[in-house]
Amino acid sequence: MPDLKVNDLRSALGLLKTVPGQLIETNELVDPHAEISGVYRYVGAGGTVKRPTQIGPAMVFNNIKGHEDARVVIGLLASRKRVAMLLDTTPERLGFLLNDAVKNPIAPVTVPKDKALCQEVVHYADEPGFDIRKLVPAPTNTEEDAGPYITMGMCYASDPETGESDITIHRLCLQSKDEISMYFVPGARHLEVFRKKAEEAGKPLPISISIGVDPAIEIAACFEPPTTPLGYNELSAAGGIRKQAVEMVSCLTINEQAIANAEYVIEGELLPNVRVREDQNTNTGKAMPEFPGYTGPAYPELPVIKVKAVTHRHDPIMQTCIGPSEEHVHMAGIPTEASILQMVEKAMPGRLLNVYAHSAGGGKYMAVLQFKKSQPSDEGRQRQAALLAFSAFSELKHVILVDEDVDLFDSNDVLWAMNTRYQGDIDTVFIPRVRCHPLDPSQNPAYNPALLDRGISCKVIFDCTVPYHLKDRFERAKFKEVDPSRFAPELFKQ
Repeated sequence: MPDLKVNDLRSALGLLKTVPGQLIETNELVDPHAEISGVYRYVGAGGTVKRPTQIGPAMVFNNIKGHEDARVVIGLLASRKRVAMLLDTTPERLGFLLNDAVKNPIAPVTVPKDKALCQEVVHYADEPGFDIRKLVPAPTNTEEDAGPYITMGMCYASDPETGESDITIHRLCLQSKDEISMYFVPGARHLEVFRKKAEEAGKPLPISISIGVDPAIEIAACFEPPTTPLGYNELSAAGGIRKQAVEMVSCLTINEQAIANAEYVIEGELLPNVRVREDQNTNTGKAMPEFPGYTGPAYPELPVIKVKAVTHRHDPIMQTCIGPSEEHVHMAGIPTEASILQMVEKAMPGRLLNVYAHSAGGGKYMAVLQFKKSQPSDEGRQRQAALLAFSAFSELKHVILVDEDVDLFDSNDVLWAMNTRYQGDIDTVFIPRVRCHPLDPSQNPAYNPALLDRGISCKVIFDCTVPYHLKDRFERAKFKEVDPSRFAPELFKQ
């Protein structure tokens, strides 16, 4: 792999251009209304997107209807191999890389405005003709969407009491020329704490939205408590990944900062006690496709961001993703893997070999844990590791436990373990009525009357590990070790 340094979106694309099969471009005119996602669904979306879909290259659209001076990139992180490439590691070690980054954070730094590429072009909201919908080529994923959505916006705000800052990704719908609705998963994001504090004081909360940034920032922004508790700025974890501080710049119209080399920055304020119906412009009752693979319902009341300005680089590149795509799997799932590794390693060092937040769960609902039993007293600890995984990541619904000889990244191998090392009546552990995630449509009293509230679930452990005293009866067939490149060099290049 070429030794190219990645520190923003453009350098990330530059790296991918040097690697065959990782990036394609098109000059064909494309409509941002549903067509971009409609195309990429076939090219490389993967994840929980309705089939047919596949894992494929990232894609750049150079000719956007209604936006002559902008391009759109989609699928940058929609391949685990590509994410590893962009973070300078291997696909198997991504969770370990992020775990190390959280433990060795590097705080962001502020650079002067004249060094901030994101402010090369400035549009103020009080200028005649200002319209964010014309400035930012935000796509709709489907024809039913409530409106154009910013799906890869790095939302940055600060606690109005302590001044501590944080960054997260939220569902942002363009509602008018200068208003954006913002969806908060209840109790899951630090910015919701900041917003409520400001609203209780009757004050707006300054917020910046940076779009098109270093992939390390996009991955780090998806960490959640308890791994990154309130007061931990995930930009420091991004700095830990790169071993270099993220550069920030002061905004022009609000008392907040933004990512200095972002392609776009939206400056605004979350207004106190102002709400908007998410689908007020379409009346479809739908919001946008979410990671479980279903289109989420439009909410009747969501907080509103009043836009003050839009700044961007020359010839800006809009970055977007499909909600249920493999891209979401990696943004949500790799921090999940790091959180589980950290929690279990503290409790029982050396036994948990790796974790995979599986694509079928959107990176949130399902994890495969590779566990090694080295002595009789390790029997049962694998289930303790599963319980710790639920503690490390509250939105996790299913844990599958496998032995060290199973490739946790290969679903066929995991299902093989389930078929030959699992008996449903003794190897299934049910944990009913535990808070999980409201976007799973089965976690609803209408689906199961035993559930007391939406977002409560039955969490399940599938123990597909061999009992320690029977390990010698479950050895896999032993094949001769050979060098296959001697016989099929075109398949196994040195």
